[in-house]
Amino acid sequence: MSETGLVQILEGALLAAGKALTVSQLADLFETHEQPEKAEIREALKEVAERCDGRGFELLEVASGFRFQVRQPLAPWVQRLWHERPQRYTRALLETLALMAYRQPITRGEIEEIRGVAVSTNIIKTLHEREWIRVVGHRDVPGRPAMYATTKQFLDYFNLKSLDQLPALAEIRDLDTLNAELGFGELQAPEGDEDRPSLTVVGGTEHPGADQEAESLTLAEAAEDLEQRAVQGGDGEAERSESAGPESEEPRDAVPLDPNPQT
Repeated sequence: MSETGLVQILEGALLAAGKALTVSQLADLFETHEQPEKAEIREALKEVAERCDGRGFELLEVASGFRFQVRQPLAPWVQRLWHERPQRYTRALLETLALMAYRQPITRGEIEEIRGVAVSTNIIKTLHEREWIRVVGHRDVPGRPAMYATTKQFLDYFNLKSLDQLPALAEIRDLDTLNAELGFGELQAPEGDEDRPSLTVVGGTEHPGADQEAESLTLAEAAEDLEQRAVQGGDGEAERSESAGPESEEPRDAVPLDPNPQT
């Protein structure tokens, strides 16, 4: 390492890895006698990020660590490297995913009450196949509906380090009140799942309130935000849409999303 700087080593490792690397993983690249402190690695990563200024790529920290990726404004050109144009996710899927991200843990019934339409089984199946959601428990009521939460894979795909980076969502009807009206009980964890080491579950998060400067989004705008993040950080794999099967959109009595909804 005497002839090669720490910054160059980190740049090379991140380029070669093809995936996000944590500070600990970067530290493991070095022999014990030359291993830098984690604080030094973080400082070097800051310099790596600064060196990306004015370039077509950037260093981004997501839930799984640090990675290089193409800047979002360049997506229209870079996507032409792939002959098949990726299909977009449907609005129904994106709105369902947005509700799971913002109001987790949440049941399918609660999502249907908020959106005013039935949630297609194909949507839930697709989100599970992408490993963006997982079941974290069940309501202790008849039928024991599953409770859904997002995963670390969800954060990585949509270029998020944590849920706090999502823009604030406009007020949705208080789910505590909704739960009481629906007769839902407390969350019950799956048997034997307390120490399950599989997907990393991301807990709920607080978003800026009305007294803060951040502008709240409607549910439709939150879905559009996820779509834009997918364009920036997608993995190049053709995205699923109606080809996964029909999505049920049977009307239900919708719960207001915004105190002043636009028509």
